[in-house]
Amino acid sequence: MKRFWNTAVAARQADGGFTVLLDGRPVRLPGEATTTLRLGSAAVAEAIAAEWAAAGGGQGGAFTAEDVPLTRLAGTAQARIAPDPAPTIQGLAAYGETDLLCYRAPERALAARQVEAWQPLLDWVALTHDAPLVATTGLMPVPQPAASLAALKAALAGLTPLSLAALSAAVPPLGSLVLGLALQAGRIDAEAAMALATLDEMHQERLWGQDAEALARRQRMASDVGLAARLLALEQIA
Repeated sequence: MKRFWNTAVAARQADGGFTVLLDGRPVRLPGEATTTLRLGSAAVAEAIAAEWAAAGGGQGGAFTAEDVPLTRLAGTAQARIAPDPAPTIQGLAAYGETDLLCYRAPERALAARQVEAWQPLLDWVALTHDAPLVATTGLMPVPQPAASLAALKAALAGLTPLSLAALSAAVPPLGSLVLGLALQAGRIDAEAAMALATLDEMHQERLWGQDAEALARRQRMASDVGLAARLLALEQIA
């Protein structure tokens, strides 16, 4: 695509929300020529305006959807999640059934590191959301308490569509709903979430050396988690 605008600015709408204007024309949802992108936060609108201001360089420059990632997540929140959050909530809640932090390695040294790094967040989610989860050794699935899974689902149901969109970008690569909720709550940042989610992988890498394919996957994962964390942080700015 070619850049067709000169200026991109955040603007308040009549209903009190915000949008982004390209040369005075509102950004539309992808594939919906008549639906304006609506945002509930000035900080999110300003960040999205900034990515449109940078996309493509000058007028006529080439840009792709990859240049406006915040816009993609905000558009997903508005078009797909807001009308019916239930499927997104259900999909995210399912990660609580097999949360990464509940599965400890048989190897004693690695298991000790996992307990030290992961247990504080399991304790946090038990206390904050009344959702204690069962930890086990090995990879065989362990049933989680129904009440805890219901509590995690209720926690997700209390989030905005924008936060749910961000978690939809972060939770699958992390393999952990607990890490996603901690990220949303500001308990951890993107760097910490990545370190916790790749603890096993980095342990193996120290033993056997770096794998180029694994490194590339981690870089993609870090990009997704970083984007989600940024959107979550922006939404919380007053």
